[in-house]
Amino acid sequence: MPQIRPVSDLRNNFAEISKIVHENGEPVFLTKNGYGDMVVMSIEEYEKMLLHSEITFKLLEAEKEAGSTNKRLSHREVFSKLREQLADGKEK
Repeated sequence: MPQIRPVSDLRNNFAEISKIVHENGEPVFLTKNGYGDMVVMSIEEYEKMLLHSEITFKLLEAEKEAGSTNKRLSHREVFSKLREQLADGKEK
């Protein structure tokens, strides 16, 4: 269940909010004058969220590219090409 707290709790109960976001791994939603204002989350959860977003973006990009061509590569071809690029010190 999401934690919803007034923004003043960030100042008055910082340690408690910090404990919630680190132990539960869930964000705390802060309100100001009864309306949503901001979200507080641990750095670890934020980084996971960014990684998930990046992976999702890359998968969507790959789907779009796959839809625009009939060319398909086997996993052996893909990994062989990656090994060559790593050996050459290039990223593509």
